[in-house]
Amino acid sequence: MVKEDHSHTKNEKKIIENILKREGSAAALWYKMKSQIETQASYRILTKDVIGVVATLGMVDDDNLSRLLSEYLGLDTMLSIVCKTYEGVKALETYNSEGLIDKSLGFCALGASTGRPLDGRPYVGNFIDDDPQQRLDLLKPRLVNGEIPPGFLGFAVNMITINSTNLNGISIDGRNLRESLFYNLFSNLQVYRSREDMLKALPLISNGAISLDGGVMKSPGVFDMGQQRGDMDVTFPNGFERFNLPVNYFEIESRLKETQWEKNRTMGDLQIEQSLLDHARFNYEKKKQEFVQFLAQSSSFAAQVMIQSCFV
Repeated sequence: MVKEDHSHTKNEKKIIENILKREGSAAALWYKMKSQIETQASYRILTKDVIGVVATLGMVDDDNLSRLLSEYLGLDTMLSIVCKTYEGVKALETYNSEGLIDKSLGFCALGASTGRPLDGRPYVGNFIDDDPQQRLDLLKPRLVNGEIPPGFLGFAVNMITINSTNLNGISIDGRNLRESLFYNLFSNLQVYRSREDMLKALPLISNGAISLDGGVMKSPGVFDMGQQRGDMDVTFPNGFERFNLPVNYFEIESRLKETQWEKNRTMGDLQIEQSLLDHARFNYEKKKQEFVQFLAQSSSFAAQVMIQSCFV
C-alpha cells in the first residue's frame, strides 16, 4: 500500500493507482517500494538517485491533451523511472524486488524501459521572460507573412506544468525537468487545435505535431490520423485541480503571446520608421547648413563684385 501523500490531488492518486495495476512494471514496483523505504536499507540505496515516474513528474491542465501527450509518448515511456544519472539507471538494474543483487530478476528483468537518465542532450537556449514555470523560449512557426499559423496552440514541452521543486537544479548539471527530461521526450513537438490546422501548417513542422482532435504526426510525412483510442489510463495528472487555471488556458496563453508578438513587431516597425525619420532630419539639417553656408558665400562674393564694379 502506497503511503498517503496529501500533496497529490485526487487525479494524481488515481494515476498512481493505475500504475500499481501494472504489476509487471518497474514503476509499480517502485511505488510499492516507497512504502517500505524506511525499513529497507537496500531500497534507500537503490532509490537515492530516483526522481520519480515520468507520468507523475508533470501535470497537464486539460484531460484530452494529457491523454494525447501520453499516447504520443507511449505506455513504456510513461512508466519509466527517471534518475538523475545513467549510474542511477544501472543501479535499478542491479537490485531485485527483494533488495538483493540479481540481474536475472527484479528491475533488470523488466526491460530497457525501466529507467531514464536526465544526463541526455538538454535544451540549449533561453527561457520565456518572467515565467515562473520556466517555459522554453522556442522559435514559433511563422507563415510567409510573419503570422503564426491558425490553430497553433504552442509546444508540448511548454504545456507540461512542473512542480516548483522540480524547476530548480534537478539534474547533475543544474538543469530543471523541462529543459532536461521533457525536452528530451517532446523536443519541438507542436500542438494544434485540429487536424485541418495541423495539415495546413505542414511545411512549418519539423519535429512532429499533434492536434486536439487526435491527429498525430510523429515526424515529417509520418501520420497517424486514426481515432483516439481512449484506453490510456496512465496519463499526466490534471493540474487544473491544483492551480485552478481556466479550461482554455493554453488557447488564451497562445493568443496573448501572439498579441505580444504583434506588439513587438509594431514596435520594431516604429523603430525603423523613427530611424528613417531621424536620418531624413539629419540630411535635412546638413543640406540646410550647406545651403546657408552657400548663401553666405554667395552674399560675400556678390558684395565683392559690387565693390569692384564701383571702382571701375
